[in-house]
Amino acid sequence: MRFLAKTVLAVAVNGLALYAADKIIPGFSVSGDLKTFAIVALALTLLNWVVKPVLKLLLGPVIVLTLGLGLILVNMLLMYILDISFPEISIEDVPALILSSLLVGVVNFIFHSATKRSG
Repeated sequence: MRFLAKTVLAVAVNGLALYAADKIIPGFSVSGDLKTFAIVALALTLLNWVVKPVLKLLLGPVIVLTLGLGLILVNMLLMYILDISFPEISIEDVPALILSSLLVGVVNFIFHSATKRSG
C-alpha cells in the first residue's frame, strides 16, 4: 500500500512540476487538459524510475568529474525523451530545456528528500 501511495504522490508531484514549468518557463508548453498532464506525469515518473538510473550509471564519470552537475545533463536527457515521445509537449529551444530540467529536477529532489525513509 505504501508503494502505491508513493507512486500516486510522485505522479501528482511530477504533474505539478510540469504545470509550473508550463506557466513559468517561456518556450516550454504542455497542451491539453488534466488527463494529458496526468499521462505525461506518469510517463515522467516511469522515466525517472527506469531510464534515470541507467543514465546515471552510464554518465557516472561525468557526474563525478563535474561534482554532481552532470545530473542536470541526465535530467535534460529525460526531458528531451519526454519531448520526443509526446506531441503535447513542446520544448522550443535549449534554454527552455535547461530551465525545465532544473525546475523538474529540483521539485523531484525535494519530493524524494521529503519522502525518504529514515532509519
